[in-house]
Amino acid sequence: MHDIWNPWHGCKKCSEGCDNCYMYFLDAQRGKSGAEIYRTKAGFNYPLSRDKNGAYKIKSGEQIRVSMTSDFFLEEADEWRNDAWSIIRRRPDVVFFLLTKRPERVRECLPYDWGDGWENVFFNVTAENQRRADERVPILLSLPFKHKGVMCAPFIGAVSLRKYLPSGQIEQVICDGENYSGSRPLNYEWVKALRDECEEYGVTFAFVGTGRRFVKDGKTYSIESSELQSKQAYLSGLSLKGKPMEFKLCDRFGDPIPEGDLYVPYFGEKCQTCGMRIICNGCTRCGKCES
Repeated sequence: MHDIWNPWHGCKKCSEGCDNCYMYFLDAQRGKSGAEIYRTKAGFNYPLSRDKNGAYKIKSGEQIRVSMTSDFFLEEADEWRNDAWSIIRRRPDVVFFLLTKRPERVRECLPYDWGDGWENVFFNVTAENQRRADERVPILLSLPFKHKGVMCAPFIGAVSLRKYLPSGQIEQVICDGENYSGSRPLNYEWVKALRDECEEYGVTFAFVGTGRRFVKDGKTYSIESSELQSKQAYLSGLSLKGKPMEFKLCDRFGDPIPEGDLYVPYFGEKCQTCGMRIICNGCTRCGKCES
């Protein structure tokens, strides 16, 4: 996927949301252990990679999800993080989406020149249930980031953010069900209640997938296909655009990038009913849909 950067791989489980970790499951299928943590080789410098014409492969204005097979603030990655910050610093024209279950470690892991935050970093915490929301979201609100969000995934218990949304700091909430071995059910009522809270405060809400076990009106549906999970989330009509998020991106000289020079996502036919579309970088036009 062109919108993911994994500077390191592997993680240590730290909460109930990790119990059925998809990365552990997929690594096990390859005979590997998800607990093995290592710096990636070819992938570490991905945001700086260029095409044959010398242009960056990741275009100005794209949003890149970071450490989707690990945690950016993992203790075992401390020795590599400054190099990753250096890459993020060199691409002030790209939005880097950071997600963590370890917000208590963040303040001590920020770079020396962080100040009150960088415009190109979108910081998110995982809140898989109310316990973790009440543990992590207050820390999220206390940290110096210009852009903040919450991800309820895997969404394994009802979550209310009503007491946090009035701060105006949370710009986006994402929710998704659970997949692979041992998938726990996602309840439609949890999604609807959280969506209504976000609508009240003008916060973007992205319902990107139902997961394998989805409960609605007391009935549990088994949805094995990830594509169908995403389509069903889209068809629910629960996703909504809130107040615009304004990332003040600039070039390496600090000059603002004109809106006309920013990346414009392309969405193909299958993208039209994808739950991820509301927050997606768009289609890479790889040709797989046609084949």
